[in-house]
Order: sequence, then C-alpha cells, then structure tokens
Amino acid sequence: MKWRRFPSLTVQILIGLIIGILIGWLEPGWGKTIKPMADIFLRMIKMIIAPLIFSTLVIGIAGTGDFKKVGRIGLKALIYFEIATTIALVIGLVTVNVFKPGQYIPQTVTQGSAPAQSTGSLVQAHKTASEFLISIFPTSVVDAMARGDILQLVIFSIFFGLALAAIGEKGQPLVSVLNTVAETMFRFTDFVMKFAPLGVMAAIAFTVGDKGLGVLKGYASLVVCFYGALVFFVGVVLFLVCTIIRVPFLRLFRAIREPFTIAFTTASSEAALPTAMEIMERFGCPRDIVGFVLPTGYSFNLDGATLYLSLASVFIAQVFGIPLDLKTQLAMMLTLMLTSKGVAGVPRASLVILAGTVASFNLPMEGVALLLGIDQILDMGRTATNVTGNCVATAVVARWEGVLDDAKMMAFESGKRGIAN
Repeated sequence: MKWRRFPSLTVQILIGLIIGILIGWLEPGWGKTIKPMADIFLRMIKMIIAPLIFSTLVIGIAGTGDFKKVGRIGLKALIYFEIATTIALVIGLVTVNVFKPGQYIPQTVTQGSAPAQSTGSLVQAHKTASEFLISIFPTSVVDAMARGDILQLVIFSIFFGLALAAIGEKGQPLVSVLNTVAETMFRFTDFVMKFAPLGVMAAIAFTVGDKGLGVLKGYASLVVCFYGALVFFVGVVLFLVCTIIRVPFLRLFRAIREPFTIAFTTASSEAALPTAMEIMERFGCPRDIVGFVLPTGYSFNLDGATLYLSLASVFIAQVFGIPLDLKTQLAMMLTLMLTSKGVAGVPRASLVILAGTVASFNLPMEGVALLLGIDQILDMGRTATNVTGNCVATAVVARWEGVLDDAKMMAFESGKRGIAN
C-alpha cells in the first residue's frame, strides 16, 4: 500500500486555517505580528494574474480566429451573469425582510461606530453607471496591470486577441509564445500555491487576533442571516443550475475546494483566480472560455457581493427604524444591479457600493460604519460565494457552447495538479 508523504494541498490549507484560528484566539498579539506572511502570499498571487489572464484570453481568441464565437461567448456569459446576480439580489431582499436581523441590534451599538470620514471616503469612491462604463477602457494596459484592474485587462486582451487573429499567419509566432507563457504561468501558480497554507494561517490568525471571536456575538443575527442566505444560494440555486447543465454539483464543488478555501480565508477573489482557472480547465472547460468567463465574472458576476449589498442596505434601515416600502426596495435593487457590476474582487470593495447606495436613498451613513467592525467576517463568505458562482458560470457557458468535456469532468481528480492539455 502506497502512503502519501504529505497530505493534499486542500488538507494543508484546512490545517493552516485551524492553526491560524488557534493562534489568533490564544495569542492575538502573535496573530497580528505574522500578518506579513499573508500579505506576501497575496502579493505572490497578484503577480501571476495579469500575465495569466492576458495570455490565456489572447490565445483563446487568436487561436480560433472566430470573431462571431467571441461575441457569442460574451453574450451568453453576460446573460447568465445578469440572471444569477438578479437572483442573488432577490434572495438578499427576501432574507432581510423575513428575518429582520436589524431589529436585534441595540441602538447603543450605533453610537461611536466609526468616524464620519471613514464612510465619507467610501461615498467619494462610488461610481455612477456612466463612470463605470468609461473606466473599463484602459488608457494604458501597463497601468491596468500595475493596479490589478482585471476588467480593463480583459478589455485590452480581447481587442489584442482580435487584432492578432486578424493578421492571420503573421501572428502565429506570437500566439505560440503566448501559449508558452500561459503554460508557464499555470506551473508558476503551482509553485506559489505551495505557500498557501502559511498565507491562510497568517490571514485568519490576524483576523481572529484583531477582532476576537467575540466579534460575532453582537452581530450574530446579521451573520446568521447572511451566511444562511449564501448557503441557500449555493446549495439550492447553483445546485439547480448544475443540474440543468448536467454537471454533478458535488463533483464540481470538490474540484474547486482549493480556490474556495483560499477565497474564504483571505477574503480576496484575486487570490483564488489562478487556481480556479487551472482547475476549471482541467475540469473540462476549454481554455478560451475559462480565460474569458472567469476574469469577466469578477466584475459582472459577484453573486455573494450582490446578495450582501441588498441584505445590508435594508439591514441598515432596520437598525435605525426607517421603514422601506416595496417600491423603494425594488428601486434599490435596480440601482444595485448596475452599481454592483463595478465591485472589484478585493476586500472592502463592497463597502464602496454600499456607501453609495445608502447615500442615494438617504439612509444614515453611520450604518456603513456599523458594519465596518465585522466586514472581514462577512467578506470571507461573500468572496467564497463569488468564486463558486464564477466557476459555475464557466461550466454553464461551456455547456451552452456544447464544448464541455464530460470525459475530463468525470475523470477529474482534485488532488492531481498539473498543466491542462
């Protein structure tokens, strides 16, 4: 019988998660001290993202040279994104109206929540729909790469890929080079992921050490409602989606458990992107679809973030005893359907949209400050749901295109890492 010398990476990450919780609980000072380990891991992940997205998306477009296919994939992805995020918004609204978590927050909690400038800066960062539309087009791809603006990078990569396909045979040497870059970046990702257990341990140790386990007590009603809504969305909505497209949900969830765990513990969708792209390709989704749908979904299909925004907006009104009729809530949902498309896959970004929505509907800005104390706890759940939703979206588009490889999907082994063929 052959024994593994080391447990799988997923098990190592879970062990790191448990150790991090214990460190933050028993030695909070030490938990805060080791935070640089988490920051280093996130930086290592972020340095992979730009070349990985650029190379995979360009070769996916230029490799086929089919302009109609690119447009068709984009349209199908956007249709699914809009349906999924709308369902998430509705679930958030229904949950907060049925369970009314805001009524369990004592009025004394709202006093001295945070200085006014904390939320004021968030409102200034809020973008209108037209500003967001303009902002997705980069003035410099180098600047977009440096800032980690995924959507701008996707736009540039699409145009670059179309131009490369248009020049025909002359562009094939560059396509070959970019194909090598993509393969190299997948292997690079494999190397960086060796550090994931340490990064996860440090990230969760800092969170628990800084906030303490007791942070959940005063906000238990909100946390329970929010995570219950996330479980319903993933376990019911995404399960039904997978059933419709004939993808075993549990098999898919087991396949993406590494990026799911990383997203949950680091509260950063970007940290999970390279691994998610590699896994979905090995799961049977073609590279061109993976390279387009996953990165684009980081701005247009953030299911966990949109669910949170609808729930949190009404929660704030409940805390301060402000009644919101159905018409106002529907208007709020339509606003969030547009503004949530600009939420970046990084921690705290949802607060930007929430602050803008609260200001638009004349709700107390102190409500946003009230949520700052536990935003890290909430961000972990919504980020993991974002990643899960985008992986499902990739499978949906691949099946819709008729190119999902069922043989690869059924033969997938989550413990086996490597380069996809």
